[in-house]
Amino acid sequence: MKISILGCGWLGLPLGETLVQNGHLVKGSTTSESKISLLSAVNIEPFLLKFTPKIESASPLSVSSQTTKNITQFLDSEILIICIPPRAGKLGEDYHVQQIQSLLEYLPSSSIKSIIYTSSTSVYPDLNREVSEEDSVIEGHALIKVENLLKNLPQNITILRCGGLMGGERIPAKYFQGKTITTGKIAVNYVHQDDVIGIITMILEKEFWNETFNVVSPEHPIREEIYLKNCEDLGFIKPIFEEAVEPIPFKIISPQKLISRTGYVFKYANPLDFKYL
Repeated sequence: MKISILGCGWLGLPLGETLVQNGHLVKGSTTSESKISLLSAVNIEPFLLKFTPKIESASPLSVSSQTTKNITQFLDSEILIICIPPRAGKLGEDYHVQQIQSLLEYLPSSSIKSIIYTSSTSVYPDLNREVSEEDSVIEGHALIKVENLLKNLPQNITILRCGGLMGGERIPAKYFQGKTITTGKIAVNYVHQDDVIGIITMILEKEFWNETFNVVSPEHPIREEIYLKNCEDLGFIKPIFEEAVEPIPFKIISPQKLISRTGYVFKYANPLDFKYL
């Protein structure tokens, strides 16, 4: 199967490497010329592509002149996996929406039949309870706008609302060493990189199309447990835990639909067992 991965970063690169090992022909995009050789080294056909919103460019899509490959060649696949992070910052929350709108202009003339989009559980409001795919979402959220754009396409589309992506060099406690935090008693909604890759691989193999799944480890320990274990295992400086003055809103994301519908068995059901580099 020919598969194109838009965004070969922290998730897309190891995903592409796994798909190559499984016998697929994989094309991968990057915005960094320095990563071209990295993709080639793991037998991913590299494309230097950068999507630029129309408001910043006369062309809806900017393709580096340093490569002869173009968006038409990149989309000459059966499957498209969109893994570009929805960075906002000074660019504004709609920047990601505009990026996807630029991409969609090229889909009608492509051979893409099915799409996987990595969304986020941040689309759910804090309801102070367990949350499933049937619950309400934040309608103005940039990722929901993109999800709705994709759902209106003629292609098959499966949306994966991922929890906090951990594994590799992404270690929760690393970012809070010595800091004072008041969210220690809040349950986490984490998922390991290996499980996201395993779930995407399974969807491709078993063709679970036109679905929306929460992708989160089924167990939800509190932050304090996670951080203290990271510090114990990896030698980080412990954070300072303080009780919050006011109740902190939360949500516990349920992956039960994914588990029931697909039969997927998590490699890391409990974030306390996550492995890191």
